[in-house]
Amino acid sequence: MDLLEYQGKQFFAQYGIPVSDGEATDNVDDAVAIAERVGYPVVVKAQVHTGGRGKAGGVKLAENADEARMHASNILGLDIKGHVVKTIWVEIASDIAEEYYASFTLDRSAKQHLGMLSAEGGVEIETVAEENPDAIAKIHVDPTVGLTEDQCRAWVEAANLNPDATDGAVDILMKLYNAYVEGDADLVEINPLILKPTGEVHALDAKVSLDGNATYEHPDYTKYDATQPRDEREEAAHAKGLQYVGLDGSVGVIANGAGLAMSTVDVVNQVGGKPANFLDIGGGANADVMSGAMEVINNDPAVKAIFINIFGGITRGEEVANGIIEAMNRVTIDAPIVIRLDGTNANEGRAILEPHLSDSLMMETTMLDAARKAVELADSQANG
Repeated sequence: MDLLEYQGKQFFAQYGIPVSDGEATDNVDDAVAIAERVGYPVVVKAQVHTGGRGKAGGVKLAENADEARMHASNILGLDIKGHVVKTIWVEIASDIAEEYYASFTLDRSAKQHLGMLSAEGGVEIETVAEENPDAIAKIHVDPTVGLTEDQCRAWVEAANLNPDATDGAVDILMKLYNAYVEGDADLVEINPLILKPTGEVHALDAKVSLDGNATYEHPDYTKYDATQPRDEREEAAHAKGLQYVGLDGSVGVIANGAGLAMSTVDVVNQVGGKPANFLDIGGGANADVMSGAMEVINNDPAVKAIFINIFGGITRGEEVANGIIEAMNRVTIDAPIVIRLDGTNANEGRAILEPHLSDSLMMETTMLDAARKAVELADSQANG
């Protein structure tokens, strides 16, 4: 789950990380009231799940109420890279002496947490990595041990931050690591982490991505669900409890298991097609789950063929076959369907499907053959 900036700052504040005083709103009058409360000058900032807000006119400084009203009016409803601004964050402006970059994420190859720190903040870290990679100080943290203060202080010194920022940076970085671990985050990033002329170190921005699978440990994370960016297809799938990501192709994909779903997307690309989605129905393939998945895909007008790729493990082949047949009785499907069924009791499942095969329901024995057939059908439908 990717948080908006204001949500990230509220998340940081729970762990004692200093952030700017401010509030979020979707109303111009409220924006002015917030500005009056925190005190001018203020910064009015668009809240969207994309970068480049400043260049798009989504971040503005206001010195008084008239400017706050004007900027709030202009930013609300602004389209930034396809994201329409529905919420703005109004915060007190900060004096900045220097800007830094700090983050924690997981280095899967090293099987350790990775911290990155740079004295060159305020710009995209990718730009720094490309133009001056030596400006990024990295640290690997063993998750079974954690980050010690001595490690953290050596890391700050290696990043060549202003000595005046050392104590404040160490304090924030220790808290940032704590937020990353205890908050079950995939990424926590502060860019910029600022040094004020008064010597204080402060988080001026917040980028946070939380592990959506950890909501059972954090019931309050459900509040972030409403602000997740989803198109209509993804919203419909989410309402049915399906793991779905919309893509821009013509072959609808249904698979059981995230790994198999990703492989299915890859093999469709491999044989010259373009997947319309990633859809993981999980371990179950009963009629309710299958009909929900087929309904979501069928509602996408770009889908010209559907590829159902099932490998039975705990789920048995005959259950899958019966689920598919029942789902087809419930949902009127416009696109032809290609099924590949393998794994536990696959022969029994294929036998159940056999009498129902037609020009609109086909079966192939291998994933590659099924992908080829689905792409061929999608192309034929598109051209015919």
